[in-house]
Amino acid sequence: MPEHLVFTLAATLAANGDLAGHERRGTLTWPGRSAILGLLAAARGIRRDDAERQAALAPLRIAVAVHDIGQPLRDYHTVQTVPTAAARRPDSRPAALRTAGRAVNTTLTQRDYRCGVLYAVAVWGLDMASFHDALLRPVFTLYLGRKSCPLSVPPAPRLVQADDAATALAAAQMPDFRPAPPPFAIYSDSPSRDARVERRNDVPLDRRLWHFSSREVHVTHPPRSA
Repeated sequence: MPEHLVFTLAATLAANGDLAGHERRGTLTWPGRSAILGLLAAARGIRRDDAERQAALAPLRIAVAVHDIGQPLRDYHTVQTVPTAAARRPDSRPAALRTAGRAVNTTLTQRDYRCGVLYAVAVWGLDMASFHDALLRPVFTLYLGRKSCPLSVPPAPRLVQADDAATALAAAQMPDFRPAPPPFAIYSDSPSRDARVERRNDVPLDRRLWHFSSREVHVTHPPRSA
């Protein structure tokens, strides 16, 4: 019976990634593979530019149970950019802005978030004990998507022996301060009967360059009581 690491992600604000342009950064309704692997890497103190240790996480398999997708929130703010010629010379952004003077361009940008999310996560495929210990004592701060999105509570990791991810996810410890409705969807790396197959572009190839590839995600909707 495979060993699963199960933990909970609850956050007041979350940014779950999407195809992003310069002026718009969207968010999907659940954290993908890159987000989960990034959180585990942060817990273990693996830096973004440590390609070898990042690559060692590739065998991990992931499933996410969505208990609450939260409410959408859009943040409007401005970004200042400078002409390429001005950006080449100074050693810092403030110096580049001073050099550009009136040539600075101001762009209205949009950042999307989800408010009040709640997820359960199951991870398996390697020796999970070290990941369990890292989530108990993370090296870096854990956040859900962006640095403005810290977790509301510790992830409460557990090691669970289970035949499948859905069974393991049922053992996740939910926060005491909020109700946890049954999951309305489970997104998993593992095929299951009656699952719908989707594709998601969330497999990290190079975290320094923000390069990703796509994968198949198996989606099930557990029965919910009336």
